[in-house]
Amino acid sequence: MIEPFGNQYIVARPVYSTNAFEEEHKKRDRHHKTFLDHLKVCCSCSTRKAKRIVLSLLPIASWLPAYRFKEWLLSDIVSGISTGIVSVLQGLAFALLVTIPPGYGLYAAFFPPIIYLFFGTSKHISAGPFPILSMMVGVAVSRMVPDTSITTPESFNSSVSNELNGSSLNDRKVVVAATVSLFSGIIQLALGILRIGFVVIYLSESLISGFTTAAAVHVLVSQLKFILQLQVPSHTDPFSIFKVLESIFTQIEKTNIADLVTALIILLIVFIVKELNQHFKDKLPVPIPIEFIMTVIATGVSYGFDFQTRFNVSVVGTMEPGFMPPVTPDVGIIQDVIGDCFGIAIVAFAVAFSVASVYSLKHDYPLDGNQELIALGLGNIVSGAFRGFAGSTALSRSGVQESTGGKTQIAGLISAIIVLIVIVAIGFLLEPLQKSVLAALALGNLKGMLMQFAEIGRLWRKDKYDCVIWIMTFIFTIVLGLGLGLAASVAFQLLTIVFRTQFPKCSTLANIGRSNIYKNKKDYLDMYEPEGVKIFRCPSPIYFANIRFFRQKLIDAVGFNPLRILRKRNKILRKIRKLQKQGLLHVTPKGFICTVDTIKDSDEELDNNQIEVLDQPINTTDLPFQIDWNDLPLNIEVPKISLHSLILDFSAVSFLDVSSMRGLKSILQEFIRIKVDVYIVGTDDDFIEKLTRCEFFDDEVKSSIFFLTIHDAVLHILMKKDYSTSKFNSSQEKDGKMDFTINTNGGLRNREYQVPVETRF
Repeated sequence: MIEPFGNQYIVARPVYSTNAFEEEHKKRDRHHKTFLDHLKVCCSCSTRKAKRIVLSLLPIASWLPAYRFKEWLLSDIVSGISTGIVSVLQGLAFALLVTIPPGYGLYAAFFPPIIYLFFGTSKHISAGPFPILSMMVGVAVSRMVPDTSITTPESFNSSVSNELNGSSLNDRKVVVAATVSLFSGIIQLALGILRIGFVVIYLSESLISGFTTAAAVHVLVSQLKFILQLQVPSHTDPFSIFKVLESIFTQIEKTNIADLVTALIILLIVFIVKELNQHFKDKLPVPIPIEFIMTVIATGVSYGFDFQTRFNVSVVGTMEPGFMPPVTPDVGIIQDVIGDCFGIAIVAFAVAFSVASVYSLKHDYPLDGNQELIALGLGNIVSGAFRGFAGSTALSRSGVQESTGGKTQIAGLISAIIVLIVIVAIGFLLEPLQKSVLAALALGNLKGMLMQFAEIGRLWRKDKYDCVIWIMTFIFTIVLGLGLGLAASVAFQLLTIVFRTQFPKCSTLANIGRSNIYKNKKDYLDMYEPEGVKIFRCPSPIYFANIRFFRQKLIDAVGFNPLRILRKRNKILRKIRKLQKQGLLHVTPKGFICTVDTIKDSDEELDNNQIEVLDQPINTTDLPFQIDWNDLPLNIEVPKISLHSLILDFSAVSFLDVSSMRGLKSILQEFIRIKVDVYIVGTDDDFIEKLTRCEFFDDEVKSSIFFLTIHDAVLHILMKKDYSTSKFNSSQEKDGKMDFTINTNGGLRNREYQVPVETRF
């Protein structure tokens, strides 16, 4: 019964052990589904289930019939045109990161939005090229197809060299990029179909932030060769970023000044206008399309003044109108790039799902992670088949689509139409555009990712573990490269989880405020700890890796080693029996009479092969007297302990494995054998059921040691023990129960708890 009283409440209930609670409150019989039950549900078929499956696989079938043409169509058209212009420029720019001709970037910007329209669940992200993924694909391309104009023939892979005899270098790069993208899409599709999109949970926010920041640095370094127009060899091994920088600085005097000046001007103007867009985003109807404006101006200036001839700048070059025929993937290179494919698949999904989650929360609509995997996978498969490269979503492009009023993926369809127009009709207008301009536009999209360095200070103040994960992810990715760096970062992150659970911050609790609240006794001033009672809390799972740490922290908390006490007592007991048999020890009404001065513990009594005898329970039934180990006569030297009850708070222990179960039982037995009562509180029913299945309980460790709460266990101890300083101030029978107040030197006051006269324990 709970009675409110002002801002307080009064609880009247019995003190419950777990067994007593289950006796009074019968549990409902629940059928736990087996694998066969789940299989039957999975294989069953109904009209409703079929409709649900169709709608989940084709989300467009659920929202398109409800599309509000009058309200949304104009907004989607405006948003689609703005996003399409950005998609064209980013497709061209990010193709440089893949080290393939810019024109193929348009294919990567065209197909994914079309596929995502039918299969995606986000209404606002813009599917297509993403600089980090383009860089990851470019790493695989550079490794499989070394640049013959820079590297020496001796460095070639022999199989690659043979294939290059029948095709151009660029064609070979396109095939490799398409193959990597296609198989990355297949991996995403498989993960989505198998409903294991949860793999993204292993990429924390800190890890993604650190990885994308480091990848942005890689992108920055990779674009320097286009801005400076230098011949820089590709490196894909660890420390590659430093080798690229070394190559750039050793030939810095060969910089093309025209490309450098153009890129710097473009960067400066783009940066200023983007800042204005951000500052006045509430007042501007649409962001100023500065990338489009600068591209038009730069293309016109380059064409009008013939920069290619006069200043020898590098330009986009010939762009064939229309679509190239589909390409056959090179299955022979799969074993060499499968690691890259997995990394690209996971990073693409993690980035897209993170961005989509932001907009789904902002606009309040559901998001299906597994369906997102299917949509992205199909998009990358189609893009790879048609000579494109892997994509996800660019933060800036999705921001344009959402901020310009996009309501649905119809905006994505419009953006794809804009890209299509460029591919089939007006692509030739971009042929005079300098590659340094595309590089500058690519760098202009990195500002948000590079600004993530500010995360270090914020994370350090909030969670030092997350801060370390960010820093180490950044270092791994910079030093080892994108693929190995991501793998090492995930491994390090999992290692921090193991470290946190292997070395949990255990604490000793005490009562605060003379109530049923128990807190770390180091944190508060007004704390009460019942005499002879220790409350120990473990805030993590207990498993094979931390059971020894748990044992040591428990020993530190109680102040003694129970096994050491047990062994010493058994040794002394053997001495007492020996003296009694020899007639040197007699018991009289006045006490003990012994002809020896002192009984000392000797470590040499037993060798290591016999030490197990000392670990057995203490048995004094054969003695004609009782032994009080804290009040021994004859100057017997045995450590004294004041602890009589130990409470283990397992409310934060989520699981216990079989290996640690044996260790826990051994710990409990050691305390029980030296007459320290052990109680476990806060566990759920599944925890106890698992212990029962594993035959954890026996004559020593009984199921009656489990209590619902710490306070239940403390009250049980106070009732069970005969304290000389405890007394009942008042008692009154009420319906077979009596209210009581326990005072232990100003200790707990519990008029609220009613305890049965016939004790349950």
